[in-house]
Amino acid sequence: MKDLLLITPPFTQLNTPYPATAYLKGFLNTKSISSFQVDLGIEVILALFERSKFAYLFESAKENNTIQTENAERIYTLREAYLTPLNEVIRFLQGENPTLARQICAGNFLPQASRFEQLDDLEFAFGMMGMQDKAKHLATLYLEDLSDFIIECIDDNFGFSRYAERMGQSANSFDELHDLLQTAPTFIDEITLSLLEQKINETQPKLICFSVPFPGNLYSAFRCAQFIKSNYPDIKIAMGGGFPNTELRSVTDTRVFDYFDFITLDDGELPIELLFQHIEDLSFFELKRTLHLKDDKVYYNNTSDKADYKQIDLGTPDYSDLRLNKYISVIEIANPMHSLWSDGRWNKLTMAHGCYWGKCTFCDISLDYIKIYEPIAAKILVDRMEELIKQTNESGFHFVDEAAPPALMKALALEIIRRKLTVTWWANIRFEKNFTQDLCLLLKASGCIAVSGGLEVASDRLLALIDKGVSVEQVAKVTRNFTNADIMVHAYLMYGYPTQNEQETIDSLEMVRQLFEAGIIQSGFWHQFALTAHSPIGLNPENYNLKPNLKEITFANNDIDFVDNTGIDHSKYSFGLKKSLYNYMHDIGYDIPLKDWFDFKTPRTKISPDYINNCLVTSEHFNIKANNKIIWLGTTPIHNEFTKSKKGNTWTMLQLIFHTPEMVKEIILEQKEGLWFLDLLPQLSPENVKQLTFNQIKLNFEEQFENFELFWYSKPIQQLKSIGLIVI
Repeated sequence: MKDLLLITPPFTQLNTPYPATAYLKGFLNTKSISSFQVDLGIEVILALFERSKFAYLFESAKENNTIQTENAERIYTLREAYLTPLNEVIRFLQGENPTLARQICAGNFLPQASRFEQLDDLEFAFGMMGMQDKAKHLATLYLEDLSDFIIECIDDNFGFSRYAERMGQSANSFDELHDLLQTAPTFIDEITLSLLEQKINETQPKLICFSVPFPGNLYSAFRCAQFIKSNYPDIKIAMGGGFPNTELRSVTDTRVFDYFDFITLDDGELPIELLFQHIEDLSFFELKRTLHLKDDKVYYNNTSDKADYKQIDLGTPDYSDLRLNKYISVIEIANPMHSLWSDGRWNKLTMAHGCYWGKCTFCDISLDYIKIYEPIAAKILVDRMEELIKQTNESGFHFVDEAAPPALMKALALEIIRRKLTVTWWANIRFEKNFTQDLCLLLKASGCIAVSGGLEVASDRLLALIDKGVSVEQVAKVTRNFTNADIMVHAYLMYGYPTQNEQETIDSLEMVRQLFEAGIIQSGFWHQFALTAHSPIGLNPENYNLKPNLKEITFANNDIDFVDNTGIDHSKYSFGLKKSLYNYMHDIGYDIPLKDWFDFKTPRTKISPDYINNCLVTSEHFNIKANNKIIWLGTTPIHNEFTKSKKGNTWTMLQLIFHTPEMVKEIILEQKEGLWFLDLLPQLSPENVKQLTFNQIKLNFEEQFENFELFWYSKPIQQLKSIGLIVI
């Protein structure tokens, strides 16, 4: 028996659990409130993509005469070829049967329908990604064929990472969702509700909390709540998460509360703690940011004066209960960076609550999850990483911050290196100037493999209007720094931003083309600008040349329909932008004229073909600040003394031989300076709690020698920058 049952409804990700319930469970542990968590999404997928279950789906589609297209007919005709390997393919994608990769890659093993039509164009990439990744990609296409069959013949709301998503998008009224909930449950609903019933009977909770992060989770959450109300009327039900936090802040339709007793907003820890106190003692009704019915009206209960918990007090996320070894790794496209979102299981953490920048005009900066910035100390972060490694047996981490702070990333990297942890991690960032070449090398040394960040509209005018705080030139330099450190880069791209004209769209595409051709961005994704209610643009659309189409809000309120006063139909650019990017991500198509990506006339780009390359041409500069830290990431060198003679003069020299995993580097220094430097190296180790500053090293040197700058910027010392001498 548990106090709380925490549920993520279908569907989010196949490869890793959405972290909200793990965060909440970790907090509840600190309060001795017992809980059990379940990701219904992966549970339903595993039940659905099972040989006997899918055999039933095939026959059901035939009996109901729902097979309409040639593609679905082909899949049905080849049903035995699809069914025979299904269970083993799932096991392979769960990492249980790696030898199956050879059979999958050999050909004629998996049947092929429409999803495989693009395969020939991608064949070259598999050699770079390896046999296991190639097999994962082929297996993913095979599952997507089966998914297409479900969508056409069984349930058109199905999607691997969403379900009935359209019901949650711009749903200003509850009417459509309410009407759908009055119809009979679908086949997928029946699987979901059967699993839900099993979990309720096992845990017998007092309160069931649904975390609804996205529109694609909303319908299932309501369907599950409807089932609980009908069959377990004594159990109270709450909803929280990203969707209600952004969309349901102004809900007034009381029918919503026929399904849920409570909706909590923003950080969920304190609201859920107080809700549980209320359920334990009904006379206690001082809640935090909680919507419920009162006098037959929706009431916002924020009567508790208790302050939200600091990040240090929330505990370590707890992934227990979740079937971590059953998640499915998929690779949708053959791009190593792009695959990070769907391949492999990542422990998800945040370095800070909120966003340290908090200015972007398209972002929900008026809401607490962005507005309230509170970083976590690096020591505590790494403590939590170590706890999660023990708990999950996984050492991969995805930091899901809106934008991870560079200073905290530096501190995190140093702490990881000090503890000699072997971890793999990646993070979301801003492409800001603080990401120097040396900082990127430090991040790499700590296990960072990738970053993702917003380039948005690759136009300096529009970046200024967004208040992004970066320029295209700066983005180019920062992405170059990451790439040179062997850290992959993904760029979020935007088109259709207010006041953007067609010339700027084409010029942005040219910027993106050059960034990919220069090899300093490896992955990207275009999305069309959407106006949201809680962003500066949504709050003041008249300042951005937009005319919003405001509707009466009784349910969800986030996306706002609008008219762009430029009169441009930005959606017509969607296919061409995405098709060109798809090619660039596979390192092809750079020589194709931009106009050829579109089936309508476009302006010629005004961007110089050498613009990005010119941005990357930087001269050597000597502007190290006095308080910059000097760190040595390399090994202890072997040293030998020898004499050197020239024109009757003899010097004693010191040879330092540095071994790295990839190379041997030798430098020669005069003996006394060389011995001083040799003694200095251990003090520069990142294992030291306090690193020496540039000024401290300079003063120490000048106690014995003259002209520190001549020594520091000499060729031998500068050569060491390639093997571990960094300035941060």
